[in-house]
Amino acid sequence: MSAPVVAAEIVRSGVVEGHHYGSVVALDTSGEVEWSVGMVDQPVFPRSCNKPIQALGMVRAGLDLPPDLLALACASHSGEPFHVDGVRRILAGAGLGESALQTPPDYPLDDATKEALIRSGGEKAPVLMNCSGKHASMLATCVVNGWDTATYLAVDHPLQVVIAETFAELTGEAVAHVAVDGCGAPLLSTSLIGLARAFRTLAVATSGPEAAIARAMREFPQNVSGSTRDELALFTAIPGAIGKAGAESCYAVALPNGQAFALKCDDGAPRVRPVLMAEALRRSGVDKLDGVDVAAMNRTGELPLLGGGKPVGEIRASF
Repeated sequence: MSAPVVAAEIVRSGVVEGHHYGSVVALDTSGEVEWSVGMVDQPVFPRSCNKPIQALGMVRAGLDLPPDLLALACASHSGEPFHVDGVRRILAGAGLGESALQTPPDYPLDDATKEALIRSGGEKAPVLMNCSGKHASMLATCVVNGWDTATYLAVDHPLQVVIAETFAELTGEAVAHVAVDGCGAPLLSTSLIGLARAFRTLAVATSGPEAAIARAMREFPQNVSGSTRDELALFTAIPGAIGKAGAESCYAVALPNGQAFALKCDDGAPRVRPVLMAEALRRSGVDKLDGVDVAAMNRTGELPLLGGGKPVGEIRASF
């Protein structure tokens, strides 16, 4: 059985003081494994990386949203005002209010937005939770089909059955494990190879629901993450790229040429996720592709360590 490997070194003042263990896989333009390190063929929980695939299941089941709102269906949004307004539009279009959401009350992910909310006397709310776009879209899909909205998170609900079938199809793998995600929705497992394969299918699609998902993510990447997030910076730097970050340091990215990448850091540290992805992209030559803003792509993977308020080291990929 394969296992995570040392994927990054924590270097301070020239001394390696620690490591992050992880696994990374890259698919070539034909969809075959180009290279990999660590545990890439065994089931993991990709967490919010699953959202675009879940959204595809919803679209196949009749969800019909404009691209900006469809991007929110794929999102772990920052809770910025335009995100929250979009979630409310999804609910209103389905004739529902915020009370239908079963996301746990939360603050916005974006620190500045969270601080502004607290200063104004605001409190945690389900609509502010980063998964509320997915949940609102799940509810809207139920309304379209006449399915019960009170039980939409049950693993045997028709909505979740459709999503699970779509997930297995796109990953090319049977779902080995089903858990409960942080938002309360069913969480499906796949290998990193399966995850990369699913994102590749979306990225190369030229028609149908798959292309609609990819188009929404490309046109509104700020809706998939937020206006200050490293994911937005990466997808702005690489023309046509789509991707999604998830909890426990998961990340999947795919390009229109068919290249695809998926990774997971074993300790779940979010700080190392963009470092590993930037290195994976360089290793597969993405920095040599036409139109790529190489400096901007590289910046997403730079993580200096401070001493006395000044850079004295870095976290660097080691694969």
